[in-house]
Amino acid sequence: MVQSGDAQTLMKGSLHTDELLAEVVKKEGGLRTERRISHCFLLSVPTFGRWIIISDAAINIAPTFEEKRDIIQNAIELAHAIGITTPKVAILSAVETVTNKIPSTLEAGALCKMADRGQITGGILDGPLAFDNAIDEQAARIKGIQSAVAGKADVLIVPNLEAGNMLAKQLTFMADAEAAGIVLGARVPIVLTSRADSARARLASCAVAALFAEAQRQGAALRKIAG
Repeated sequence: MVQSGDAQTLMKGSLHTDELLAEVVKKEGGLRTERRISHCFLLSVPTFGRWIIISDAAINIAPTFEEKRDIIQNAIELAHAIGITTPKVAILSAVETVTNKIPSTLEAGALCKMADRGQITGGILDGPLAFDNAIDEQAARIKGIQSAVAGKADVLIVPNLEAGNMLAKQLTFMADAEAAGIVLGARVPIVLTSRADSARARLASCAVAALFAEAQRQGAALRKIAG
């Protein structure tokens, strides 16, 4: 139905995630694109004044440098779809300085340079940043970080799945965050909910997928006109 244009999104039902995604990424008959698929959580935290996107906390266990580039681009496009024109992207690590003792800091610095060279587009990147100085302006000021992203991040890119999964679940279960989750990078957005998700979370995920699908449709229409 997706390939024929009759469906604009998929939603996981009563089956394992790997069963669904194995069909999505098949070379023949699947829905894969040149981009790596990744998962984005969109969270609304009652004590925080803006939406936060966390990626990847569900698909890529230990993403490579090249895979992180796609993870970031997918998250930026989700931010665009929900109305954030120029999302600020923080690439997280344990510290805000580059050191060869922590590989994620080296990757963060290189990913920011890729954005400078136009290899990642549509957002403002900075990293490495620790979680506190990525989301809290006072923490960034105390540490003397001068950045367009520090303290103002819309998107948090985590170093690996374990860190992202723990962060998203801590916000959900300890800070009463509302979370929606979708998979991007395929031909259509995929709603990928957990068995522990509430009906409200499932509805929110569907709504986010619908917004993204509409943004895809509008983008395709504009490219057709331009081309």
